[in-house]
Parts: sequence; C-alpha cells; structure tokens
Amino acid sequence: MKRILTLALAFTMLLAGCSTEVAEYRQQQPRLDIFHYFQGKTEAWGMVQDRSGKQIRRFHVEIAGDVIGDTLTLNEHFVYDDGEKQQRVWHIRRVGNDRYEGTAGDIEGVATGQAAGNAFNWHYSMNVKANGKTWLLNFDDWMYLQDETHLFNKTEMKKFGVTVATVTLFFTRNTQA
Repeated sequence: MKRILTLALAFTMLLAGCSTEVAEYRQQQPRLDIFHYFQGKTEAWGMVQDRSGKQIRRFHVEIAGDVIGDTLTLNEHFVYDDGEKQQRVWHIRRVGNDRYEGTAGDIEGVATGQAAGNAFNWHYSMNVKANGKTWLLNFDDWMYLQDETHLFNKTEMKKFGVTVATVTLFFTRNTQA
C-alpha cells in the first residue's frame, strides 16, 4: 500500500510540474491584447492531429472581429481540406484585469480566459463532431503573440482528462486600414 501511495504522489507531482500558468508569461513582449489583435480582419491556417500525432485535418479560417465596449465579437468562417465549411461566432467579454469570458453556439457553458504578457490561455468545452458522433471535449487553448502581425495557437482537446487531439494554428493579422 505504501508503494502505491508513493507512486501516486510521484505521478501527481509529475503532472503538476508539467502544467504552465499564464502568469509565467507576464514579462514576455509584445503584450497580447486580444481585443486589439482580433479587431478587423485576421486569417489563420491550422491542422488537427490525433493523439498519436498523425495529421487528420487541415483548415483555413477567415475572422472578422468587432469591438464594442467590453465585448469582442469574432465571426469565424472555416474551410476544411475536405471541403466542409463551418461558422462560429464568439462573443468575448472583458470581465476584469486580463480576464475574459466567452460564448459561442457550439460551446457548452461559458469559456474562461486569462492573458499575461504575450500569452492568452482559454478554457472551454465544445461539442465536436467526429466519426458520425458528437463528443463534448474540453479545450486548453494557448495563444502566443510573436509580433504585431503573427500569433501562434496550440490547443489540447481532452476527454476524461486525456488528450485525444491537438490543434495547431498560426494567425496573421491584416494591419491595413
């Protein structure tokens, strides 16, 4: 029994050591303000990989962002490599110092996010269709601002705490007025 407890404690410490907090990025520059970055037109290219790392989908997304008061509305239009098209409209509200909440049609409940330095971490649950079924997956979404125009995004999709897929995107912001 003692050995099992020791192994469980070691495993818990290993998991805790692997987690990152957004506050760890507070000194990183340039500072990411998602309202500023996504205001106007943005494009992204991405891929979905299964848990073994095999690429299973690619996509392109065009995003129109509009800020009114404390709310950012993102109108996203996705086109996948198999021709499927999707649209998602996010309504993201600034709720405090570098803290955000958001909703969208396929999101269960309310997404929560926090920014620090060049990073933004976003948590939400989404209904995802795959293999003729709909799965409720938990998303751990990280964005990192590279410069005024480019942003990287890596997302782990989890079910029962196990990563089942990863999404990687890179964004480019249209800085033309």
